[in-house]
This record gives sequence, C-alpha cells and structure tokens, in this order.
Amino acid sequence: MALALLAAVAHAVFGALQKGRHDPWLSRGAIDAAIFVMSAPVALLLVPWPEGRVWWILLGALGIHFVYKVLMAMAYSRAAFTVVYPVVRGTGPLATVAFASVIFAERYTALQWLGVLALSGGILMLAAVNLRGATAGRDELRAGLGVAFLGGLSVAVYTTYDAYGIRATPDPFTFLAWFFLITSVDFPLVAAWRYARMADPPALGPLLRRGVAGGLVAFVSFGAVMLATRLDKVGQAAVLRETSVVFAALIGWAFLHERVGPLRAALVALIALGAIVVEFG
Repeated sequence: MALALLAAVAHAVFGALQKGRHDPWLSRGAIDAAIFVMSAPVALLLVPWPEGRVWWILLGALGIHFVYKVLMAMAYSRAAFTVVYPVVRGTGPLATVAFASVIFAERYTALQWLGVLALSGGILMLAAVNLRGATAGRDELRAGLGVAFLGGLSVAVYTTYDAYGIRATPDPFTFLAWFFLITSVDFPLVAAWRYARMADPPALGPLLRRGVAGGLVAFVSFGAVMLATRLDKVGQAAVLRETSVVFAALIGWAFLHERVGPLRAALVALIALGAIVVEFG
C-alpha cells in the first residue's frame, strides 16, 4: 500500500513535468535520456545480465511502453493536463483490475468492485468537468480525450505486463535496472529527430534539467508500483496508484495555474473514497 501511494505522488509529478512548458515529445525524450544515463551503470556493471526469456520480456516491455509514451505525447499536445491526465488514469484501473482478474486469477469482493467504479467514475467525471470548462479549442480537446482513452487502456496493458515481468525474475531489482535501461532507448531518438526539425527549438539547458528531475521521479513512480504488484494484487496496486489524480489536481492548481473549484474537489474526494474502499473492502 505504501509503495502504491508513493507511486501515485511520484506519477502526478511525472505527468506534470512532461506536460509543462516544453513540447511533451521533447520533455519525454529528455526524461528517457536521463533515465538511460542513470540506469546504464547499474544495469551494465552492478547487476547480472538478463538470461533466456527475460530478454524477450524486456523487449515486449519496450514495445508496450513505446506505444504508451506516444499516446501520452499526442494527448498532451492536444489538451490540458487536467483534461488528459484524469481520462488516462480513470480508464487504467478499471481495465487493469479486469485484466488481472483473468491473467492472475485475482478475486475481488462486490464492495471492492464498487470502489473501483467509484474511483474510475470520479476520475472520468473530473475529466468531463474540465472539458466543460474549456472555452477554446474544443475540437482539439476532444481529440486529446480520445487519445487519452487509448492511453488509459495502454496503462492497463503495461501495468499487467510489467507485473508479469517482475514476477517472472528471481531478483526484482535486477529486472528494474534492465527495465529502465531498455525502455528508455526509444524516445531520446524521437525527441532528437523532432528537435532537429523545429524552426525555433528551445534551449537545451532547462529541457535537460527537467529531464533529470523527471528521470529521478520515474525511478520512484514506476519502480514503486512494479514492486507493489510483485508483493500484492496487481489490480489493487493499480487502483491505489490512480489516486495520483488527487495529487495531480493539487499540482495543476499550484504550479500550472489551473482552477480546482468545489465540484472538482468533491470528485477528488470521491476518488480517494473509492481507493479506500478497494483497499479495505
């Protein structure tokens, strides 16, 4: 539970870092470049190299996370953080619990399913409220919502797949070291290609600093939830992580100057209540 909640806080920060003032494609590329540089010495020098089917698991994770990162960059390019983020995080837990019930034979009580519905419903209603409050670019916002919904499904896929991967290896920290190295090789190349074709590219200094900060946060966010899925139910950890929307609302209000208001605050409370019901129901 502690690992999943830690992942929730870190993931809200991570999402805000990618959405900030820089192009989200460049932000994600800078973050992945920092992850690659920081994880390379650990993976190459301090832990054993993967063997046998672990290589195939890691290559599968590379493909799945690449799709997720592309969808998130597309969504963030089209809509506000407080619109995109709730849709992604609201779709993810419901689909993850369903996937985990099939793949890992996890069982949940009727009360826990009610909690999942309350959490996901509250998150999706939060996105609807944010969309209704938009005054310009509604077509772009709708397009962003559609991509964000696909991003939420990809979250369920990678959460379930990563849980399978970290459970399939004897040492979870060895798997994490190689996971971060392998899954961070793609977007720096995408960002470099995009950067080279920009008419007015941003200064590299602030972008790289954001990348280092995002990389450090990513270790906590993804590492904590993957360890949580190894220790406990995959669906339960996924639901608790999606309380990141609560923290994202605070970040959007405090740092991105996006309004919260009483209705959004009530929906955030519903999200938190849903998570509590899933954990203790």
